[in-house]
Amino acid sequence: MHKNSIAFVAWAKTCTITRGWQDASNTSLGTATVGAANYGTLKAGDNPIVSLGDGGIAILTFSNPIRNGTGNDFAVFENGFADTFLELAFVEVSSDGINFFRFQATSNTQFTTQVGAFDPLDCTKLNNLAGKYRINYGTPFDLEELKNTPSLNVNAITHVKIIDVVGSITPSLAAFDMNNNAVNDPFPTAFGSSGFDLDAIGVINETPAGINEILVESAFQIYPNPCTDKLYVNLKNKNETVTYKLTDAKGSILRYGILNENIKLEDLANGIYFLHLSSDSKTYSKKFIVEH
Repeated sequence: MHKNSIAFVAWAKTCTITRGWQDASNTSLGTATVGAANYGTLKAGDNPIVSLGDGGIAILTFSNPIRNGTGNDFAVFENGFADTFLELAFVEVSSDGINFFRFQATSNTQFTTQVGAFDPLDCTKLNNLAGKYRINYGTPFDLEELKNTPSLNVNAITHVKIIDVVGSITPSLAAFDMNNNAVNDPFPTAFGSSGFDLDAIGVINETPAGINEILVESAFQIYPNPCTDKLYVNLKNKNETVTYKLTDAKGSILRYGILNENIKLEDLANGIYFLHLSSDSKTYSKKFIVEH
């Protein structure tokens, strides 16, 4: 998801860092040095990055808790300079700041030959690992996957933990996915900027609902959601002339025009979209899901 997507309603407020090594196989080099903890806050791109180092940890908090809403609920941004240069991290969440629970990650990259410091990775072989997309594009996470986890309130997530994947396939250093496969990513990266380079965490669904969401409910409703071939719009003021714009999660405009009672969606792929309505100099936006 691009950092400018209208899906994002908030960004991390605080960030604390426990630095990892520049090179976990040669600890004499010391820990990562690049960036300050507060660089993990604010919108992606507003601050420089903070490097976690091998096995380093960042814990971030938010003005309002993250909730399990429709679709993805937050996204983690890294600063990969190319689509194939990827530094990865596990992601965990907590609703009490004490007990953290991990998104089940998989890495289907081969783990017999070490990925070198600047070797490419194929993001299509990765799931639930932060850092699978290049700079300015966040890796999204859906709390629905953790909804049945004991001791976790997925509608009141207060803390998100980012844990750098060391990347080495040496068993004594390796980090393992849910299938007990070593997660193979660039190693060693023996620099001050070693490990996962945290840029930001963007919130998509928060508790309580933001002011804009409350205003939207007072202006119009959409149904069904998720939808298949048509999206119906129920306007509170039936006498208004309303224009609409339909965008994808990246903010690209897919169609626009004068609103009738429904919008046809047969040609849209499954995914998250946004409907923007404008009338009398006011604009309202609402997220919906297409599932054919």
